[in-house]
Amino acid sequence: MAGDDDYDADLADRGDDRPGVDEANDDDFSALGLDDDFDDDDDEDYPDDAAEDEIDLVAALYREDGTPVVQSLELELANDLDALIEALRRMPGDAGAVGMVSIDQDVFVIVRVRGRIVQLMLSDSIAAQDWPIARDAVDYLGVDVPDEEDDSEPVGDLDLFADAGLPEMEMEAICEESDDSLEALEEIGEKLGFGSALSKIVAALDL
Repeated sequence: MAGDDDYDADLADRGDDRPGVDEANDDDFSALGLDDDFDDDDDEDYPDDAAEDEIDLVAALYREDGTPVVQSLELELANDLDALIEALRRMPGDAGAVGMVSIDQDVFVIVRVRGRIVQLMLSDSIAAQDWPIARDAVDYLGVDVPDEEDDSEPVGDLDLFADAGLPEMEMEAICEESDDSLEALEEIGEKLGFGSALSKIVAALDL
């Protein structure tokens, strides 16, 4: 049986013939199909977070014992759709909650969460080029990120409030005719019965 000295010598001899971790180079990682950079090239064009002064509104709308409630949410939720959905799931609404996000008074996202059911819409598809919440929305919807030369259009569940008396065609008209995303959200809130509560939140904004 080989002694400890022979075993150590054998390991040393084999180590000379193969690169150790410290000796491995980029070619070694490439040969294994690995990327030592660990960066996802697909995320290189992901838009930067909206700054606080670019975020107009992040709010939750729900009814508690039949009373309409509008609650301001943390601004950082305007950059993270998944976190916004989770926040809405925690709202004490009788029949779920609605999230409204307005960015730069130019684009808005609406999310309706009822248990496991999530519906959402984006007022301007081109906004996916510029804002994380819009990019998250088109990804969630399975819609391709449009090119800059593509036509701007609302995308998603434009009929998400059809049961509340706001049909798809009217929602589409609001998106296309409004030049101010906050005004558009106030109009939608009014049609849903949250007009007074939402207008108070908007009026308090420092814009």
